[in-house]
Amino acid sequence: MSPAFFVDLSVGSVLALVMFGVGLSLTFTDFMRVVRHPRAFFTALTVQMLALPSIAFIITLLLPIPAELKVGFIILAASPGGATSGFLTYLWRGNVALSLSLTAVNSALTLFSIPIVVNLALRIFLSKSSDLHLPFWGTVGHIFFITIIPAFLGILLRKMRPVFAERISKPAKYVMLGLLAIVFAVKIFGSESVGGTGLTAHDILLILPVGLLQNAACLFTGYFALRYMGMPHPSRLTAAMESGVQNTTLAFLIAGGSNMLDNAEMVKPALIYSMFSFWTACIFAWTTNKMAGRDTTLRH
Repeated sequence: MSPAFFVDLSVGSVLALVMFGVGLSLTFTDFMRVVRHPRAFFTALTVQMLALPSIAFIITLLLPIPAELKVGFIILAASPGGATSGFLTYLWRGNVALSLSLTAVNSALTLFSIPIVVNLALRIFLSKSSDLHLPFWGTVGHIFFITIIPAFLGILLRKMRPVFAERISKPAKYVMLGLLAIVFAVKIFGSESVGGTGLTAHDILLILPVGLLQNAACLFTGYFALRYMGMPHPSRLTAAMESGVQNTTLAFLIAGGSNMLDNAEMVKPALIYSMFSFWTACIFAWTTNKMAGRDTTLRH
């Protein structure tokens, strides 16, 4: 087993464990509330599918960065949500059931939306198109085995063994967060020989300001779209997390996969975005919770 394969496998495994821990906090009743009040769901989904790519196109059209990096930012915006956003929603007392519902649905929609959005970016920025097709079973397996299935198993365990689930959920969440930080640090800062990408200081200085701008725009758009629709604060916070914390592992697959675009430059925006988006989301969540008069401590 090569070091690169081990690192990639570790990232997926830790994300799956995180989603299992998130599932331990949920019941099936939580999802019924989403069904009974669908307006928040459809508003947040519209933001993810339409507003986020639009934001990325506007930013990349205006800023003077290399064309391949522009496409990388579009790929990132077209890959919303994921395991980390669900975990953040849980930590900062958002609507976790809404978060997982969004992840389930947008994961299926991206099978169709990503090829359209990315081909448009290729035509605009590189004057060419690519016959981009997500490998259906590989993508479905990535999504469901890393997010939906582990969360479902957590929910099921809580239903069948509530005392045991409560006992293990508290320490597990912090252990998982530490493991997630370690594997992503290797991916970002490690050399290519050990499964990293060999990012340089120049890459970071060039991409970081654009990434921060896109991240802030996505966080605020998600939050204020649901505020405009009259949704309560936990749902607004969830939409912000789902909009501002992208599924970077899916973006890695599309930009760098050998049977996808296989372009190392296009991978870099997602890698650098993953360096800070967790922490900017935490700052955003703490600030908005404080302004809304909500509990600003992390959920245990």
